[in-house]
Amino acid sequence: ICWAVVKDRFLVTGGARLEGSVKVSGAKNSVLKLMAAALLAEGTTTLTNCPEILDVPLMAEVLRGLGCEVSVDHETVRITTPATVSSDADFDAVRQFRASVCVLGPLTSRTGRAVVALPGGDAIGSRPLDMHQSGLEKLGATTYIRHGAVVAEATKLVGAEIELDFPSVGATENILTAAVLAEGRTVLENAAREPEIVDLCVMLRQMGAQLTGEGSPTIVIDGVDKLYPTQHEVIGDRIVAGTWAYAAAMTRGDITVSGIAPRHLHLPLEMLKFAGAQISSYENGFRVNMPHRPKAVDYQTLPFPGFPTDLQPMAIGISAIAEGTSVITENIFEARFRFVDEMMRLGADATVDGHHVVLRGVEQLSSTPVWSSDIRAGAGLVLAGLCADGETEVHDVYHIDRGYPNFVENLQQLGAKIERVSGPADPAPR
Repeated sequence: ICWAVVKDRFLVTGGARLEGSVKVSGAKNSVLKLMAAALLAEGTTTLTNCPEILDVPLMAEVLRGLGCEVSVDHETVRITTPATVSSDADFDAVRQFRASVCVLGPLTSRTGRAVVALPGGDAIGSRPLDMHQSGLEKLGATTYIRHGAVVAEATKLVGAEIELDFPSVGATENILTAAVLAEGRTVLENAAREPEIVDLCVMLRQMGAQLTGEGSPTIVIDGVDKLYPTQHEVIGDRIVAGTWAYAAAMTRGDITVSGIAPRHLHLPLEMLKFAGAQISSYENGFRVNMPHRPKAVDYQTLPFPGFPTDLQPMAIGISAIAEGTSVITENIFEARFRFVDEMMRLGADATVDGHHVVLRGVEQLSSTPVWSSDIRAGAGLVLAGLCADGETEVHDVYHIDRGYPNFVENLQQLGAKIERVSGPADPAPR
């Protein structure tokens, strides 16, 4: 399926104050990696609380191409992994989204060989596989790039001491899923600490893996001979929850979000407090109430527990309509500021300087057609449209569908004036 041919667009009418409650489902950045981890054990693994987004059936296609039987039934995904798994990940399915590269570790440890097409996905800058390959090589694999695919081969994986140059989420995941079946102990230093990494480790342990230290910079894995299928509930999506939090603040609204551990959004919620929002935290959610125009706050994206790069478009969105001047610094992806061009079309007063953008807040944005370049940019543009006069057309919304289940329906329930429109009569892109 080529989602790029989909011509749906959103019509967003500004001026509504969002209020009410919304429940988030499982995390996109977790479920796809958990689905890949099911390759490690023969039998049926069941995942619950899965988000109903486009990337889940795409990953299901990747797994079917490797020999698995996969059923997707709303929020439940069942993966039956055979005794013998193919080592070649289907090119057409893999190249459509970045997360598909997470089959590299499981295939290498399970079959001794992995051929995974270099993936596509969001246009937010280069995300090389150097650390993935280096980690697998330290475990005993040989890796190389050939015909647009990364290839890993190993007769036997042996535990090793591995230190990442940067706490890469993807590299951490692939090294983890390779090391759990390696011989001996692996010590992974400067590992990613994201909640989605912890979720993967919890599931691997349920499958019989022996590992400790998830959520810290050092993860220790003692390889085992065999893993077993399991049932696992996916953690709530902190990026979707954060999007609703910033939607409340940008529209001077009042939204209660459930299905998420507030500690997974500690810094983004703190930043909203600095901007003037009233935050209440509960065991399984939080409430954001913004009684007045937000105050300007400076942001910089960093690996967890820092401010997530996936919420950077929301930081830019709130800064565009805040009182005062904000500086946003992007430390993760060099091309993520493509979103700023679209915000400027909406009337944002922004200046980009390298990996910084300076925003001088305006009271109201001005509606115009805009284009999504990635999942989070698309959501950010919709939130900006809610703060504009008139009707904003947001195009290329298939990106948003890849990361946000029932996006339009949830916004409508919160009081937004938004509708999905299909048709071929799109204006020509910029």
